[in-house]
Amino acid sequence: MNAREPRIFSNAEGRSFAFTFCLVSTLFFLWGFCNGMIDIMDKHFQEELHLSLAQSAWVQFAHYLGYFAMALPAGALALKLGYKGGLIAGLLIVAAGGLWFLAATRIESFWAFLLGVGLIASGLACLETIANPYAATLGNPSFAAVRINLAQSCNGVGWILGPIAGSLFFYSVDAQGRSTGSEQLYIPYLAVALVVLILAGVFFWTDLPDAEVAVHPAEARSSFPFRVGSLWSYPHFSMAVVAQFLYVAAQAGIFSFFINYMTSQVPPIPSRWNLGMADLAQQAGFLQGWLSGWFRIDGAGLLAISNKGAANLASLALLCFLMGRLTGAALLRKVSAHRLLMLFGLVNAALALAIVAKLGWPSMACVFLSYFFMSIMFPTIFALGIHGLGPHTKQASAFLVMAIIGGAVVPKLMGYVADQTDLSRSFLVPMTCFAFVAYYGFQWPRYARPLTARA
Repeated sequence: MNAREPRIFSNAEGRSFAFTFCLVSTLFFLWGFCNGMIDIMDKHFQEELHLSLAQSAWVQFAHYLGYFAMALPAGALALKLGYKGGLIAGLLIVAAGGLWFLAATRIESFWAFLLGVGLIASGLACLETIANPYAATLGNPSFAAVRINLAQSCNGVGWILGPIAGSLFFYSVDAQGRSTGSEQLYIPYLAVALVVLILAGVFFWTDLPDAEVAVHPAEARSSFPFRVGSLWSYPHFSMAVVAQFLYVAAQAGIFSFFINYMTSQVPPIPSRWNLGMADLAQQAGFLQGWLSGWFRIDGAGLLAISNKGAANLASLALLCFLMGRLTGAALLRKVSAHRLLMLFGLVNAALALAIVAKLGWPSMACVFLSYFFMSIMFPTIFALGIHGLGPHTKQASAFLVMAIIGGAVVPKLMGYVADQTDLSRSFLVPMTCFAFVAYYGFQWPRYARPLTARA
């Protein structure tokens, strides 16, 4: 293979950006970890503060509002400070949010925790606005979707570990069985703040190449055609913003009510399962006390999944999410990104319909499968949306991150539907969102035709 053949992490001149890509990928892990903790925080506040599903969704609202409010300023930071300066600024904001949780724990009010959630989300918005397009440029343009999906796989790892950390501290109990979650909630966020400050120092002392040098000038001319005019005149971009809004809306709704679903919609569990788990825990001493806390006796005297068990199952679901990302990254080397997006969108719409149908254990399995098929949607929509925008890429990236505000809307809507009917029926909302994502994948070649014709 000669130096000019297409490679994932090299440009046409043979310059490798593998190290830079790995360094930037650590940021994807960071915001995955923070997002993973957010997704299991809802149930904690429902029980500690006696909130309804719709009220607890304010956690998600604050999280995604922080993204929405900071996306455009983050784009401006990237233009003024460059990718490196913008990333460092985002890291410092995340550190400030993590440290705020120390004060929030002392204040012991819902608004204080929401403020910390929003502050961390603002810093993550900076990182996402800058890191996603930056990762896309670190090599041959034809592999942009592959690179974003690979980087987002690190995000998946963080998302798996986030619920585990959250379950340890948000649902902890003392020797008398009393909840100590409110007193210990700040601990994982303090750890995040310290790690982030170290990362900011690493980025400060590391020489990061500008995104523009990652692409050979000849590649830039052929792969990034653009016309003068409004960014919104590019239909493949404007429709990507809508698709991203609806996808994140569906994802946030499913993620935020996962624990509620597992503790309220799953059929009664055979008692022999709990006995089997207890026997296994006794045989493997390091598992004792962990597996045994997965179950509880519900109001009808039947065995059900506990909050802690559901939080740990969330990590299993996010493992499915990670496997989907890795599988998707491999498939994208052989299948067009828009076709794969269409296929995954259709499958997820069908899975959501099966959950609405309340099929018992098959519906529960569909929840886990939906994580697998959601996996590629965010990075693939992102890559398709910024395709061919050249100098407009940073601005387009900001709007695509702003579209994350969808995650603030649908959890409240799903919570309202669930409060009025039941949680299974609320999956009609994400089903509609996935259907549009599939439509965008199907129509993308037509939307992007003016660009591909000039490429």
